[in-house]
Amino acid sequence: MKRGRLIAIDGIDLRRVRTAAREAIHAIGASRAGVSHWDSSGVFHELALVRGVAAPRTLLVLYAADLAFRVRWEIAPAIAEGRTVVAAPYVATAMALGRAVGLPAPWMANLLRFAPRPTEARIAESDRASLTRAAGFVSVAYERWAEPAGVDSDALTREIARHLRPRRARR
Repeated sequence: MKRGRLIAIDGIDLRRVRTAAREAIHAIGASRAGVSHWDSSGVFHELALVRGVAAPRTLLVLYAADLAFRVRWEIAPAIAEGRTVVAAPYVATAMALGRAVGLPAPWMANLLRFAPRPTEARIAESDRASLTRAAGFVSVAYERWAEPAGVDSDALTREIARHLRPRRARR
């Protein structure tokens, strides 16, 4: 049986990430592919019901828990069946947020090391003006940490976007 593929689509604006995921599915053919959406485990939905502030490290641990759920119940089984999975978003979004707030790269890499390496990775472009307040990982980070801490969300958005840009190959 042919091994499936994993296409990672990351970005700041959840609406644009979802649009890019739909476009990828359309290009592949819906019968051979599916989307693994953010917060499939419901952990962030539950967090929304609780008042309080969550630090960036806590948010990344919760993101890793949600991603572990997605890998176990959605991504790995579909790949094993030879299907293509579009993960929207995937690891790069969490890593970019962590880098933007100064978390240690080795800690983040260790936290997310269980995630399968994608066959293909894409970044859904966005800017602060297009950022929606719809539930999305970056939006949760703004609401649960940045805004209560008085962090400039425009500066944070630029920093996250900077870390999402593909890096040039060294010559």
